[in-house]
Amino acid sequence: MSPERGRTDGTSGNFAVSFAVRLPRSPARSDRSSRCLERTARPAPRRPTLVCSWRPLLVASGAGILRVMNDARRFAPATTRNREPILDVLRRFVLPGANVLEIASGTGEHAVFLAPRLQVASWQPTDPDADCRRSIDAWRAHAKVERVLPALDLDVTFHPWPPLTTPPDVITCVNMIHIAPWSACEGLLDGAMALLAPGKLLYLYGPYRRGGAHTAPSNEEFDASLRSRNPEWGVRDLEEVENAAARRGFSLVEVTAMPANNFSVLFRRADDAARTS
Repeated sequence: MSPERGRTDGTSGNFAVSFAVRLPRSPARSDRSSRCLERTARPAPRRPTLVCSWRPLLVASGAGILRVMNDARRFAPATTRNREPILDVLRRFVLPGANVLEIASGTGEHAVFLAPRLQVASWQPTDPDADCRRSIDAWRAHAKVERVLPALDLDVTFHPWPPLTTPPDVITCVNMIHIAPWSACEGLLDGAMALLAPGKLLYLYGPYRRGGAHTAPSNEEFDASLRSRNPEWGVRDLEEVENAAARRGFSLVEVTAMPANNFSVLFRRADDAARTS
């Protein structure tokens, strides 16, 4: 994520983006930008971000992300817009007592909101950026949600992934693959294939093209804006993601239309004998 290491859902006018990919250090990069592939996005042609100026302890820190003075917590306004719809979908599939691994957790707000409401046994947040991990752990301490574990440093393109305390029943990834190179999507699927047992779930959230076309003019504008910043970014074709998942032994369970032209996409790990070559 970016100066404030937060990540929105990609639907607001100004936003900071981050995802679980780290770049090698280069003389052309500053120390700040070399730790992970981060960009503060220029205003995209989407609706404007609302800044919560009525919270006295919150200060605007740029790129649609808020921070608390003297506090490591970060605030992504988009989280308050998408967390309830995401919860409604996950409640139908995530059983109480499940163990969840979250990829590219960002601020940590999804973790502390979803974990207690889903009654999971554990929720393991991850992010490759140190400031994001500090925000996650600050949210964990503030919310006193013990089932949310300390944040792990995880880059989806570095394999094997760091060891986990318990194998996951569900892997979630919100708003990463469109603001990342395609290799990040492949790395996510490779990691999920290695970790998830047959029958376990992979949940993705974000904007997608369907049938080779954007689902809304605003998504087409958003896609063009992303690609103008980095030609490796962009709204993905859902069918391409589905095919890549199938090659790794995942079957598509459900696609659910979500607010602001996003989708929830749920995959299930198939038995090894049923894997697509």
